[in-house]
Amino acid sequence: MVLEYEIVFSNGTIGHINGENFPDIFKALKGGGNNFGVVTNYRLQAHPQGNIWGGNLVFLRTPEKDKKLLQAVRDWTEYNEDEKAAVIVTAERANVDVVDSWIIFLFYDGPSPPAGLFANFTDVNPLLDTTRTRTYADLMALSNWVVIKGSVVDISTETIPLPSAANQVTVMEGLHNHWRNISDTTLLVPGIVASIAWQPFPKKIAEKARALSPDLIDADGDVNRIIIEMNYAFTLQTQYEQMAATMEATYSGVRNRVTAWQADGTLPQAYLPIFMNYGFFRQDYFGRLRPESRALAKRVSEQVDPAGLFRTRTGGWKP
Repeated sequence: MVLEYEIVFSNGTIGHINGENFPDIFKALKGGGNNFGVVTNYRLQAHPQGNIWGGNLVFLRTPEKDKKLLQAVRDWTEYNEDEKAAVIVTAERANVDVVDSWIIFLFYDGPSPPAGLFANFTDVNPLLDTTRTRTYADLMALSNWVVIKGSVVDISTETIPLPSAANQVTVMEGLHNHWRNISDTTLLVPGIVASIAWQPFPKKIAEKARALSPDLIDADGDVNRIIIEMNYAFTLQTQYEQMAATMEATYSGVRNRVTAWQADGTLPQAYLPIFMNYGFFRQDYFGRLRPESRALAKRVSEQVDPAGLFRTRTGGWKP
């Protein structure tokens, strides 16, 4: 939805960058991090927003609920054809499993979804259902309850190709059980809240993004995917290194299983970039992009920042 960026370059000049005047810089700014300058303003394509429908479903966790909800998100990713609909399927755990639940975010860009659109999830019999017709602002305000104040939060991500129906138990339950096994080791950490969110990334999202405007991630419509977000929130900053290692074990375990399943044919070969918004600092964001995207980002960095101001004086991933 970005139409133009206003950016201050390393030499102090100001640029107004769009897809027509500087297409390479424009593309690099969408997914390139803080490597090219300081964006001071941007212009977006706006769309009218009427009432929408959405809210949360809450389930107390049981092994049977795990099976049903993991199959639900897999099947919904494959079969949903309504681009106005979205789901995020999250499992949450807190200290000594005082909280052990599923919280599902449902959204429909309209006042009400077609009958049965979200039956994969509602048929699993939630303990609580807050979905209703409301304004978008009201939905966002409702979501503030998940913000954990006063905590340190580690976030990481992985992208997986959608498994076939025949292999969904092996893949979906295998990955989810890996997360539960690792998060088991954290349940005595003060203030811990461990979560994993399964976010459908169907082919049509990638196809529509490509049609609207190119970006560095450049996801294709060859396969349906799921983006997995993993979080550990905790209280004591003194435990940051311990939790960073735990986080690395969590996302590395997901990645290693996926590549092994691709090698033996359980999962299809596919381009699986890291979604920057959720990336952990130890993950190799640029290394997971297409080679041509990495090369473009490096070329633009050298063009607009030849002295390496942003390469040497700021953190973050570097092309």
